[in-house]
Amino acid sequence: MATLPSYLYELQLGIEEKARSHYGLDMFKQVYELLDYKTMNEVAAYGGFPTRYPHWRFGMEYERLSKSYTYGLSKIYELVINNDPCYGYLLEGNSLVEQKLVMAHVCGHNDFFKNNYYFSKTNRRMIDEMANHATRVRRLMERFGVDKVESFIDVCLSIDNLIDPMSMYIRREPREGSEEVEEHSGPIRLKVASSYMERYINPPELFKGEEPKDPQAEPELEKPPKFPLRPERDVVKFLIEHAPLESWQRDVMEIVREEAYYFAPQGMTKIMNEGWAVYWHSKMMTRDLLDSSEIIDYADLNAGVLSGGFPFNPYKIGVELFRNIEERWDSGRFGKEWEECDDLAIKRSWDRQLGLGLEKIFQVRKIFNDVTFIDEFFTEDFCREQLFYAYGWNERSTHWEIQSRQFRQIKDQLLGMLTNFGNPFISVEDGNFENRGELLLSHRHEGTDLRVDWAQDTLVNVYRVWRRPVNLQSVFDETGKILRFDGKDHSEKTVETNN
Repeated sequence: MATLPSYLYELQLGIEEKARSHYGLDMFKQVYELLDYKTMNEVAAYGGFPTRYPHWRFGMEYERLSKSYTYGLSKIYELVINNDPCYGYLLEGNSLVEQKLVMAHVCGHNDFFKNNYYFSKTNRRMIDEMANHATRVRRLMERFGVDKVESFIDVCLSIDNLIDPMSMYIRREPREGSEEVEEHSGPIRLKVASSYMERYINPPELFKGEEPKDPQAEPELEKPPKFPLRPERDVVKFLIEHAPLESWQRDVMEIVREEAYYFAPQGMTKIMNEGWAVYWHSKMMTRDLLDSSEIIDYADLNAGVLSGGFPFNPYKIGVELFRNIEERWDSGRFGKEWEECDDLAIKRSWDRQLGLGLEKIFQVRKIFNDVTFIDEFFTEDFCREQLFYAYGWNERSTHWEIQSRQFRQIKDQLLGMLTNFGNPFISVEDGNFENRGELLLSHRHEGTDLRVDWAQDTLVNVYRVWRRPVNLQSVFDETGKILRFDGKDHSEKTVETNN
């Protein structure tokens, strides 16, 4: 890794000054390092953190990126990570136009990391924390063996998406093990040791309307409380707290869980984050940074950023939505009056000259995530103007094909891909299923369906943590079923379900 040469450092200072003073971006201190393509691929394989713990999957990702670069299929122009200071990596050999574009793009990311609510709960010193994680994992490998520790990391990584990403922003009701206060609308009946004391400790006049208890009646057997009291969406946390893990295994699982929560906001804001960065690099490049001789090269680079993408290009959707929002709030095409107008001719020429667009997109950048962003601002007019469509797999032709251009279907499909990162909703339903110490997971049957083979593989890995049979309840082909793995064999049974 190398520090920036003087001409790039001066370029960085100029771009950041423009971003702050002319465009109002609020950024962390920005630090760049200049990398050759091999080192860039290595850092990218580690998710932007070169000091991360050792694991074979990072080597596999490095090989994939290296081959893709060698064959001309992809090229990493930059990397930027959410940290304070914010670290960015530039690629050696990039042209001056490319370096300008990358630095302007990184300014947008830096501003988004600092100001978007969904990044506000993340560790702003994660680059140091990752180094600490690496040290802990290496010590465990020295003590217990590389294969043993790496094999358990495999298990943890296979379920690292079974977290509750919204738990960082929502105060949940108290769970089992915490103090719960119940509200009562009247006097509380106290427990008594002997029946003859009942009328003195709980005077009948205080409990009028209640049926008197027969002192000779057999006491009812109390059912053990449900464990957990309510479904627990953070499956990884439940396993850390209740699975019979060795101390080193619990340490590894806590590391994987912490890193999963750090990366979660990036998955929750991919469209907005990239769209925001493209919006600002486009403005800065075309207004301040380009010479006339560089315009064609920039247009070619920017077209590559905004083209293609499957199932969608987050850069393209994000920037077009931000531009659409700015245009609508500048012209006043929002609110009750706009919605109730049925005259298409009036709507086409609608311009209240409010000039609120820039203020609005800064507000959106601050408080929205991808799901709320699409749900709120992906309108039928925008969908039609941008020529969106819903697609699906055709078994007969064995191709992905356009299935619909209906707005509702398109929006629902897009929201379905974004909700919970496109992953199924899995929760811990019962940690003592059928009073046998088995684990029961439940799939909330909405959005993403389960693939039986993937579900069975996951049950195998959860079993390695829980060490007792593991069950998963879901709906397959409109039939409620419980999949079970007992450590040796897979089985299933049909059950009634409310899904």
